[in-house]
Amino acid sequence: MSGLDLSGLRACPGQVWGAVRLVPLVRAEPVTDLRLHREVYRDEPAGPVTVRSGKGTYCTTYVPHGFVADWTGDGSPAAAYGSQLGDGRAPVVCAPLHFPRRLAQRRCDKGRPSGGGSGSLRFLPLHLALDGYLALHFGGPSTVWEEWTRRAVREGLSPRAERAYRGEAVPGLDDALRVFEIHPGQCGVLVYVADAPAAAFVVPHPDDYRALHASLLQDLYGELMYQYALYGGPVREDPVRLSDAYIGSLAELRSAAERRAAEWAAQHAGLMADSWLDASYDVRQVYRMGRFRLSRFLPPFALHRPQHIGEMITDGKGRVVYLKTFRLTDKQVRRGHVLHRLAAHDWQVGRAAEAMGIGHQELMRRVEHLGFEGLLKLHG
Repeated sequence: MSGLDLSGLRACPGQVWGAVRLVPLVRAEPVTDLRLHREVYRDEPAGPVTVRSGKGTYCTTYVPHGFVADWTGDGSPAAAYGSQLGDGRAPVVCAPLHFPRRLAQRRCDKGRPSGGGSGSLRFLPLHLALDGYLALHFGGPSTVWEEWTRRAVREGLSPRAERAYRGEAVPGLDDALRVFEIHPGQCGVLVYVADAPAAAFVVPHPDDYRALHASLLQDLYGELMYQYALYGGPVREDPVRLSDAYIGSLAELRSAAERRAAEWAAQHAGLMADSWLDASYDVRQVYRMGRFRLSRFLPPFALHRPQHIGEMITDGKGRVVYLKTFRLTDKQVRRGHVLHRLAAHDWQVGRAAEAMGIGHQELMRRVEHLGFEGLLKLHG
């Protein structure tokens, strides 16, 4: 388990539009040997896409757009090839999320840099993270204990499915992204809805962020964030005010502004961003890219606090270069919590219930309520 190392990124004062608060993240020294750009799938119809996974297996997933990461092995600057803009297709308000595979693939286009560890990788934003969540203890029980059916061992938790909303459906997010300014050196943003942490997005270079700023509308957001934006009222603005101390020159004004901005960033890290910074994650590497690592992570599924799944690219020192997160709903957190406890006790309901401090029947009720009733034997 490890946390997210966001060193090198500084939070700037947030901007508020209705229930949406956007907190810009500025990078003092941009990463130049890894660049990120968007790839729009113009040849595919809007909506679910079927992808062949090999060995006669197919999977279905919603693919709004892909990211392509280009890197160099010698530290020289990498270019963001082939940046494109979307074509305004009809939005999908709510899309099903199934269990896709092979979501990161090496790209081998003619004319791309080769040798020296350079390369290009195509992957689907957020689908790496969702793949990890949907695959959580996917195999189910390894032994047919008294409470589980033979189907539970034979088929596991298949099929697993969740639902999410595109950013275009989150009230206020479109206007916020359109109206708010992009800061000089901005390489990311933290999205809050009704002051609840909704998503984090970080890229290597300011030029990448400018090109991908609007892509947040094609990203996926949990049902809870959609409801917060729809029913929650406007959040309070927190303008940065200078102290009443006398300022006699532009240099003193600049120094006071920088000092106040640093104080705001420290307050933000301590109050609002603790759900990202203080949590420990189960990180699994997906692909090695020279000195960079593409990974996905799962939270500890602690109850009664915000929990995020996500994916990231880190450098050789473990610092985050790319980051995208998805906040789970309370029910999704409870599913992960119960599955973790059952797997830790070899899927024996009695032992898991004792460790959780609840009764056997209560745990059976929770398993049924969380949507896994098809795997249980029905008792009269």
